[in-house]
Amino acid sequence: MNATKRRAIFERLRARNPAPTTELEYRTPFELLVAVILSAQATDVGVNRATRGLFAAANTPEAMLHLGLDGLKSHIRTIGLYNAKAENILKACEILVRDHRSEVPRDRAALEALPGVGRKTANVVLNTAFGEPTIAVDTHIFRVANRTGLAPGKTPLEVEHKLLRFTPAEFRKEAHHWLILHGRYTCRARRPLCGECVIMDLCEFRNKTPAG
Repeated sequence: MNATKRRAIFERLRARNPAPTTELEYRTPFELLVAVILSAQATDVGVNRATRGLFAAANTPEAMLHLGLDGLKSHIRTIGLYNAKAENILKACEILVRDHRSEVPRDRAALEALPGVGRKTANVVLNTAFGEPTIAVDTHIFRVANRTGLAPGKTPLEVEHKLLRFTPAEFRKEAHHWLILHGRYTCRARRPLCGECVIMDLCEFRNKTPAG
């Protein structure tokens, strides 16, 4: 795929959704961090349902620690892998209080040092909470990048590096949101809605599904 086609793809995605954002509900970087940790192998809808009550009870590292393991689990037990996620969240809270004055760090290495936080989660926090031009590659973005030909790669990291290299600077901050939403609602895994796709003529996927 050439640079002209890539630019056109992002121009169309921007025209359809000029101000994209995450579907996770949050008010602070800490709430976002917790929500993203919980979102692994879970839906945003399910995470939001759980965090509404959780954040009403505890939305700072200190409050989360005061809630305790059993208290935290009681709010998130509807989410997959909640036992491990609860332990990671509390361990992360201890580090935030001890080493970062209870603030979420705006630094990749510091974020990835937190339990339960990998590269994808760090990228989401850096992009969504702090406005950094990072691109977190989840299953949706990995599929869209490969299927369309936008940034094909065999691993999420390879796709991330290609997207950062190929995406024009003006689109880089919002690219993560456009691509994840496109993958979630249009370029779906099992039956992509090619007939409703705004970039169908630019996409290099050979087996496009018909409209209707």
